[in-house]
Formats: sequence, structure tokens, C-alpha cells
Amino acid sequence: METFPTDGIDLAFHRLGTGGDAPPAIVVPGGPCRGVDYLEDLAGVASARDLVVLHPRGTPTTGGRSRGWWTDADDLVALADHLGLDRVDVVAHSAGTRLALAAAARYPERVRSLALVTPAAAWLVDVQRDGVEIGRARRDPVVDAALESLTGPEPCDQVGFDAARILEGPAGYAQWTAREQVHSLVGGWELASIEAYFAGIPEDAPDRVLAAPRVPTRVIAGDGDILVGVRTVEAYAAELDADLRMLADCGHYPWVEQPVAFRRELADWLAGAPSD
Repeated sequence: METFPTDGIDLAFHRLGTGGDAPPAIVVPGGPCRGVDYLEDLAGVASARDLVVLHPRGTPTTGGRSRGWWTDADDLVALADHLGLDRVDVVAHSAGTRLALAAAARYPERVRSLALVTPAAAWLVDVQRDGVEIGRARRDPVVDAALESLTGPEPCDQVGFDAARILEGPAGYAQWTAREQVHSLVGGWELASIEAYFAGIPEDAPDRVLAAPRVPTRVIAGDGDILVGVRTVEAYAAELDADLRMLADCGHYPWVEQPVAFRRELADWLAGAPSD
């Protein structure tokens, strides 16, 4: 892990890859503010293209608190500056896709392409999320319990959040084998950091994202993703004029459940990212 100073805090990041000739792509984790180790090595994508993983504000390794994902887009640009990159290809997961889109809207000259993995989508499109019906179709008691928690009252303290996280774990995956069960517990979270991530967002953020110049975008999603749904992600990809790749038998973490398909779709996209 490395750090660099910016705006009152040392931001952490780490590198994946072999130091190839192509400039690295920057990875923005989700959660939000979840410990970045949940990304693992992204199914070995860095064997095809070097990656630099940002540890956002509010994660255990950077610390501090988010200033809200709209403002935290500054940190992505600051990392690009630190790396000496004029324009960057960005890979973002889940809630991190909000920050990536904010960066593309606010700094269109700095973002060359986007790969958005199982993106949070409902905030950007007027399509009802279908995750609950996807989950109920599983007819699995542990998924039903996860859905009950997800659709119930929000946790009000860290103890409640930790309990909900365990209960809701099965909703993140299309299967619930030992592999998924172990992964669901990786990466620490703090409720206060999550709340900060969603604070201070401009009311017109969706409009500004949709009005921004389009950059080449690939959306990689799972057909069993309870957390963000399928119809919502399809509409989101259409709004962004994105190339949508829907992975079969896959939930919210495709590098865990469908590593070969995920690695192919992401590596192919990064290999073909537009050059300056």
C-alpha cells in the first residue's frame, strides 16, 4: 500500500499488475467505504492491464470521512495527477460507480473510459428496481431473510449495521456456497462512513451526469443481482449509451462467482480502451 497527501488527508492506494507499458487503469471500490480487500485481485484482470486501486476516504486504510461521493470525485483526479496520468480509464464497482460518473461529469477531460461493474443504478433512472422479485424467485430461506432485512428499517447504529450485514449477505450472490459465505465477511465497514458518502450531494447530480459528454462505457452486470436488480441496470446502461454485458448465474460480485467470464469482459474492455 502507498499513500499520497491531498486536501488534509493521506489517501491510500495499491497497485496490481506487472508494470507493463500501458498506463494503469484506476479502480474505485464500492461499499461504499468498504475495506478494499473485498475486491481481491479482481479475478486476475491485472495480468492483462495494470490496475491502481484507490482506497477512498472512509475506508479502513485511508480513514477519515467521505465528503460525499460527488466531491470525492476530486480524489480520483488527484490520484491520476499523482500517477502522472492526463486521462484515465476507470473501473468502478457498485456504489463506487457514482463517484466514477461524478468524475466523468465534472472532469470530462480527465476520464477516457468507464467500466462500471454491477452499478448502483436506481438513483439515475426512473425504473423500479426488481431485486426483490429476483430474490423471491430463489425460494431460499436465507435469501428471504436477507430480503426482509433489506426492505426493513435502516440500521441506526454500528451494532445494528453489523448484524444486518451478516443477515443480508446472501443477497449479494446468485449462489450461497462456502466461497460466497467467506467473501461476504471480507472488508470492514462503518455506518458513519456510509452516511457521509451520501451527504451533501447536489440535487441535480443525476441531471449533470446525464448531460455530460459521453465517454466509452461498458457495464458488467449479473442476471441474479438482487442488490441492484436487472431491469434497473439495463435502463441505466441505455441512458449512458453503454455496452452492457450481462453475466449468467451471477450476483453482485462477478469476480467471485463468474471469474472467467468477468475477467474476459473486463480485460477485453481495458485492452480496447481508446488511446489518446
